Amino acid sequence: MVRLALRRVAHMHVYLVRKASSVSKGHHQQSVGSRPAASEFAAQGAPGSVLELLGKSYPQDSYSNLSPKVLSRVGRNLHNQQHHPLWLIKERVKEHFYQQYVGRFGTPLFSVYDNLSPVVTTWQNFDSLLIPADHPSRKKGDNYYLNGTHMLRAHTSAHQWDLLRSGLDAFLVVGDVYRRDQIDSQHYPVFHQLEGVRLFSKHELFTGIKDGESLQLFEQSSRSAYKQETHTMEATKLIEFDLKQTLAKLVTHLFGDAGAQDRVGWAFGLGLERLAMILYDIPDIRLFWSEDERFLKQFRVSEINQKVKFQPLSKYPAVINDISFWLPSENYTENDFYDLVRTIGGDLVEKVDLIDKFEHPKTHKTSHCYRITYRHMERTLSQREVGRVHQAVQEAAVQLLGVEGRF
Repeated sequence: MVRLALRRVAHMHVYLVRKASSVSKGHHQQSVGSRPAASEFAAQGAPGSVLELLGKSYPQDSYSNLSPKVLSRVGRNLHNQQHHPLWLIKERVKEHFYQQYVGRFGTPLFSVYDNLSPVVTTWQNFDSLLIPADHPSRKKGDNYYLNGTHMLRAHTSAHQWDLLRSGLDAFLVVGDVYRRDQIDSQHYPVFHQLEGVRLFSKHELFTGIKDGESLQLFEQSSRSAYKQETHTMEATKLIEFDLKQTLAKLVTHLFGDAGAQDRVGWAFGLGLERLAMILYDIPDIRLFWSEDERFLKQFRVSEINQKVKFQPLSKYPAVINDISFWLPSENYTENDFYDLVRTIGGDLVEKVDLIDKFEHPKTHKTSHCYRITYRHMERTLSQREVGRVHQAVQEAAVQLLGVEGRF
């Protein structure tokens, strides 16, 4: 059952921690080039303007691409909202680590950071994790940038370097993360991650191992600003075993029986929404942002480990509209269109599917047809109401994305 549950926990990532001080400390700047109105969407990122966010000012440039929809979610911190389902998951994980992993003096081994600012530098989000300057994960189309040097974190790993450098060797980080992505019941531009990091000294790793005093953490290989020395096979196997045990214990707790300096370690990451959707049978990721009492009251439990099975709200009918257009010759990405739809349609949009592609045999122009499913979580939508939103999507796509409408 534990193995099955591990497979079901989507977006879990595992990797060895690299040496924090081996990363170049130089700040790398990337070369970067009611319903919101289309003009409000277009105003984002206007060079020369300044964005005020969480008490700080950020000059806008050609790389700024934050939309009002995403900005409205910054600072909500659902994982810290008592009795919210994401808060319940966070508290259950914290309880497990506090009980299972205790330091020498009886205090928790793992410290928890759940209120770090989601605004980070591109160096924190990428360079500190040794992500190359030309790596596709840095693309403007996949991330939310305040400007060329600051962004909304794409993962909680953006804080690893700072926490490791401060001397920590066992910690959990919880927070909201931001990615431009497709639109369906499993994806949202804001979601929440929890990750854990644990480091071991040579003494900690090899104590209790036969002939452990002769074992080494690293092979005789070179260290550079871009990588640590190669780990020995013995160190790697022991770290893998420890991480497997840690995750197996955590999954059992949730589901039931079902390199820094001269240290090495492991790290894992979990998507809180994915865990909550599995544990509580929540069918749509938009529900986590609902302020409907019928949703929220289901999670006001007296004990965080109490079983909860989400009782669906009334299933209101969907209203479906298609949109077709010829793509511009360059600079079109699907994530730009998805972000535009989210900005104008908000949480009325349940999903967007690309249902047809067509290339004209003579002009060689490409046409896309998308099916947009609109559904309100708390009431019935009328076709007239949806029609106004859909028309705004059409107009904005032409004005802001440079497409040629086929509507």
